[in-house]
Amino acid sequence: MNSKKPSNQNIRILAVETSCDETAAAVLVDGTQILSNVVATQIDLHIQFGGVFPEMASRQHILTIYPVVESALNQAHLSLDELDALAVTRGPGLAGSLVVGMNMAKALALGSGLPLIGVNHLEGHLYSAWIQVDKDTPANPPDFPLIALIVSGGHSNLMLMKDHLQYELLGSTLDDAAGEAFDKVARLLSLPYPGGPSIQKAAEKGNPTAFNFPRARLEGTWNFSFSGLKTAVLREVRAFQEMGKTVPVEDMAASFQAAVVDVLVEKAFMAAEQYGAHHIVVAGGVSANSGLRKALTEQNRFEVHIPPLKFCTDNAAMIAAAGYQRYAHGFSDKLDMDVLPSWALS
Repeated sequence: MNSKKPSNQNIRILAVETSCDETAAAVLVDGTQILSNVVATQIDLHIQFGGVFPEMASRQHILTIYPVVESALNQAHLSLDELDALAVTRGPGLAGSLVVGMNMAKALALGSGLPLIGVNHLEGHLYSAWIQVDKDTPANPPDFPLIALIVSGGHSNLMLMKDHLQYELLGSTLDDAAGEAFDKVARLLSLPYPGGPSIQKAAEKGNPTAFNFPRARLEGTWNFSFSGLKTAVLREVRAFQEMGKTVPVEDMAASFQAAVVDVLVEKAFMAAEQYGAHHIVVAGGVSANSGLRKALTEQNRFEVHIPPLKFCTDNAAMIAAAGYQRYAHGFSDKLDMDVLPSWALS
């Protein structure tokens, strides 16, 4: 539903995020100033499975959603009747996990009469770049047009944004997303879950040029492919094992990470150049990778906006930031809104 755009400022939005294995709630003012940001992680529960176990994730969300939301309101020193709107992740994500957050948000909306706004999880990651780092640091919002690179466990998307809430998908992954490739290669190298931080830690002691792993540049498109890179790592691991030699984990991790970073950075810079964008936003779980952050920031061609580490992984502050933009542009949703586990951002 599209209603009249609100003209008042100091908009306070409570957001709920349960797309995967983090139960989160946050309160933001005007989509930038954080009053509270609470995240209950489930990593310790899923380590034994080497990844997120969906049924366990949804059950844990049920146990933690109420205290997390209550804590967010208490830390913000606000009650429901002092809020202006509610935002909730509608998708993409795990269906069972999304339903828990959606039902909580609907219950709050029904009881309070507050407008309810469904937010795309990827949109939330993008708007984490608009969040004020702390109360003493002014916000440094990106300028349009901009190139947005979303890199996470399930997504590797390159997008053009000409204005708020306007997205043009330029390219996406044809197989493994960048984060998924990190997890799979970590398992090949016998590194613990989650794979991203494990690969990064091992890579710090390795030689990024020790192995000449392939870069799938897919000339003529903005798409990504990391399956061949993963296979190349597998072949090297097996070669060492067949010779009875110790696998050089740190060198392989560093060389793999360098190959992923090269492709991501090259595509983002080329797109920015072609579309006349001077600003680049990089968001999603993989944006926490130190190798990627270093490659993006140690250049002066483009202004790159990367969220602080605490906003790279799933959180509700980013959902509130995106929810504010939707609210400010006059959008709200009805209580019969359903989750969209495969919701594309467009």
